Amino acid sequence: MPKYDYLIVGAGMYGAVFARQMTDAGKKVLILEKREHIGGNCYTEEVEGIQVHKYGAHIMHTSSEKIWRYIGKYAEMNHYVNRVRVRHEDKIYSFPINMNTLNQVFGVVSPEEARARIEAAKIPNDNPQNMEEWVLANVGRELYEIFIKGYTQKQWGKSPRELPASIIRRLPIRYLYDDNYFNDCYQGIPKGGYTAFFEKILDGIELRLGVDYLANKESYNTLAKKVIYCGNIDSFFDYQFGELEWRSLRFENETMDLNDFQGTAVVNYTSEDVPYTRILEHKHFEHIGVIPDTGKTIITREYPQDWDRSKEAYYPVRDTNGHSELYERYKAEAEKLDNIFFRGRLAEYVYRDMCPTIGLALRFSEQELELY
Repeated sequence: MPKYDYLIVGAGMYGAVFARQMTDAGKKVLILEKREHIGGNCYTEEVEGIQVHKYGAHIMHTSSEKIWRYIGKYAEMNHYVNRVRVRHEDKIYSFPINMNTLNQVFGVVSPEEARARIEAAKIPNDNPQNMEEWVLANVGRELYEIFIKGYTQKQWGKSPRELPASIIRRLPIRYLYDDNYFNDCYQGIPKGGYTAFFEKILDGIELRLGVDYLANKESYNTLAKKVIYCGNIDSFFDYQFGELEWRSLRFENETMDLNDFQGTAVVNYTSEDVPYTRILEHKHFEHIGVIPDTGKTIITREYPQDWDRSKEAYYPVRDTNGHSELYERYKAEAEKLDNIFFRGRLAEYVYRDMCPTIGLALRFSEQELELY
């Protein structure tokens, strides 16, 4: 007789939200987490009084009032707005590309001037065969060289000439003096960090850290009526069809005897000769407008790298080398299993932000509760 209603594999965003909802509905839940901490890649750790995003920056953003209210049950949110800067060679640009950027690059001051300048810069191509050709056909060489070429080479480990045009899909140009990275009406970061947010969500729920579910999954599956699996789908099936392709990240942290290193939270480095793609300065995620004079700051340099089984998976490399088709084979196998549900970005082989993840976990919990 199963002891639990649900066994949830993974204490990241999907698993935590689903566990909370089912627990609040009176169901008995057990979470197994392979890492020694909760929160998945959202995990934050306090160092020198600063909340450090250990696996890269995470900013909550949504236009859903329902999701924002849900977040507010477990966190007081600050009003951080993501305003990314790009450093190319020795110049700083506003990003995403907006009227500030176009003024910096071309000297134009009005949307009409900007549209004309970009139209003149386009390199005509009715049938672009790769990412480089697509970008050149849509914005021209100068913007491509500054914002796309080097960054893409580092992020994906391949030249834009080797990548399909479908990877970029669209390159938004804002003909407005608006450098807010996101268009959503709600945006921010939990005060006190993401770990505190997860601790509140998981309060009172049975949780076992440092447990490798896959090492003994048949035994663990007997513990519950249903399993919610949030890990890599190919690893669940012991890579029987081969490995799905991901890009991973390596982080290099540095504590500095400075009050402020770069004046903003995120600077992307797009030059090919700089090995990292961005530098994060963590205190800027917490303190908006006025930075406390603590004499310390912590930065993180972010290095993309190829994924292997010893690394964390961040970005799925879909639409190349047949990996979308490979995922479909694993998905078909998963659908044959009774009472094991594959949920979350790793199990579904997608890149997904936090707020849509919360929305999907809420929806699935509502569907499950309708069955009782």
